[in-house]
Amino acid sequence: MCGIVGYTGRRQAAPILLDSLSRLEYRGYDSAGLAVRNGAALAEVVKATGKLYHLADKTDQGRALAGCCGIGHTRWATHGDPSIVNAHPHVSGNCSGSGSGAVESDVVGVHNGIIENYTELKEKLLRHGYVFYSDTDTEVAVKLVDYYYKKYKIGPVDAITRTMVRIRGSYALALMFKDYPDEIFAARKDSPLIIGAEDGEAYLASDVPAILKYTRQVYYIDNLQVARVSPGKALFYDLNGDEVEMPLTEITWDAEAAEKGGFEHFMLKEIHEQPGAVRDTLNSIVKDGWVDLSQTGLTEDAIRSIEQIVIVACGSAWHVGMAAQYVMEDLAGIPVRVELASEFRYRSIPISGGTLVIIISQSGETADSLAALRVAKERGAQTLAIVNVIGSTIAREADHVLYTLAGPEIAVATTKAYSAQLIASDVLAIHMARIREKMTAEEAERLLGELALIPEKISRILEEKERLQWFSSKMANTRDIFFIGRGLDYAISLEGSLKMKEISYIHSEAYAAGELKHGTISLVENNTLIIGVLTQKALYEKTVSNMMECKSRGGYLLGITTNGNFDLEDSVNFTVYIPKTDEHFMASLAVVPLQLLGYYTSVNRGLDVDKPRNLAKSVTVE
Repeated sequence: MCGIVGYTGRRQAAPILLDSLSRLEYRGYDSAGLAVRNGAALAEVVKATGKLYHLADKTDQGRALAGCCGIGHTRWATHGDPSIVNAHPHVSGNCSGSGSGAVESDVVGVHNGIIENYTELKEKLLRHGYVFYSDTDTEVAVKLVDYYYKKYKIGPVDAITRTMVRIRGSYALALMFKDYPDEIFAARKDSPLIIGAEDGEAYLASDVPAILKYTRQVYYIDNLQVARVSPGKALFYDLNGDEVEMPLTEITWDAEAAEKGGFEHFMLKEIHEQPGAVRDTLNSIVKDGWVDLSQTGLTEDAIRSIEQIVIVACGSAWHVGMAAQYVMEDLAGIPVRVELASEFRYRSIPISGGTLVIIISQSGETADSLAALRVAKERGAQTLAIVNVIGSTIAREADHVLYTLAGPEIAVATTKAYSAQLIASDVLAIHMARIREKMTAEEAERLLGELALIPEKISRILEEKERLQWFSSKMANTRDIFFIGRGLDYAISLEGSLKMKEISYIHSEAYAAGELKHGTISLVENNTLIIGVLTQKALYEKTVSNMMECKSRGGYLLGITTNGNFDLEDSVNFTVYIPKTDEHFMASLAVVPLQLLGYYTSVNRGLDVDKPRNLAKSVTVE
């Protein structure tokens, strides 16, 4: 969830580190810090709490820190509250850790993740004379590396591998050693880390956007590997200290895709990028009018042998799974269950060789989803990953991979990645139905034709965004919002509610409309906002009736429905119309006004849309 960056080369490191950290702000953080080495001189460490500009001001935009080798970090507090003392980088020396300036220390490091046995390790180090200044598990890791480095008089790689054997938990570590002034050493387990090295310079980061400006050729460090990074070069080692070869991956994203491009916020830009993300994803798997999943490795025989599908995900990706469940069961006739990754890994769900477990993750690094993937494989299931990041851990470890082409998504609240995942799931459902002879070739062709029109229909919805902007200004002070729908509309409501609560901080909940009378309707009072999603013809009248029950108790009603259902205006206070498509695919359209509603409400409340409090883009800790 935090951000790690590193640079070593011929240029001044600190300005590059600050620039790279600014591109990781979406990951969520509460403090930041830099450590830079200038040849054989002592490491200069500077930390600040709050936003990154405080650190930039402290260092004169990085110009005050001399040196061409350094590491940086944005911290999201886990062990220890947000403070300068707990901020990274941490050092192996017995200093206060609270100030800025030269630090006498053999090892300086930053860390993402959680070290579960840090208390036990800390007690060991205390017995060996180490003094601790912070409440963090990271300081323990840095000092443990220092302990092995000095006790056994070994090199950095061996000291780090010994540390990795002792640590339980997840981590991405970047470390600098006083005796190796122009090198950075890195290690990872279950937390993402990438390296780019070319033309006498090398870069290290938690995520692609941080270094996309500087290089497109990157290495993804494998689990339980160590990297030795020097100007223009990166070497990789396993836990035995043996050197291993790692493949280079080319990042095809346009560097401008990680910029705002004239929009006020990344979220608004990414909402508007949805037609392109959907179109690109669709075109990557539908070729010459037919679905081509050959790159995934999921064969037709494998699809015919599926007995059940289990979709595992977190957050918005879980909502994609909820929508996909309705579509896959209805079209392909395969039993589907949708599980939260954080629950799946701790349950004994019956899984056989005929089970396909689909893991959905934008980053491909989500900790709970990755753990669920590994559990599924251990139990003998076939696994398919739907991910957006090429070379990510989930993509590498799954049996089959279906990539979405949403490009970099910077705002914490997902929009275009959700839509790309949704369209990929719909195509997969059609393909499975056709292979399993649940529909004719003509019907499959018709449905694929409907999907091909989705991007243009999203664009039409975006052209009407001013109405939602106006409405959101009227509801900015609302205290409670309930999103309701039936069937697929319920799945859409889940995502709409999440968008609202995570960026506007208004309490919102989503309910299957038929469940309102089983307790929830007691919460409806005067001016409680009820947002009903009504895109399913067979369920339309029932949902309208549920909304009327809320209205009779003082609720204020907003209805989202398809063009033609103009009678809804007689029942609700405000109506949003969306273009028609096949009902299986309505989620791709109905979610867009809900995204815009959440966005404009957040703006009207004066909040930080792209970086909502307490949240991170990529959740890489449990």
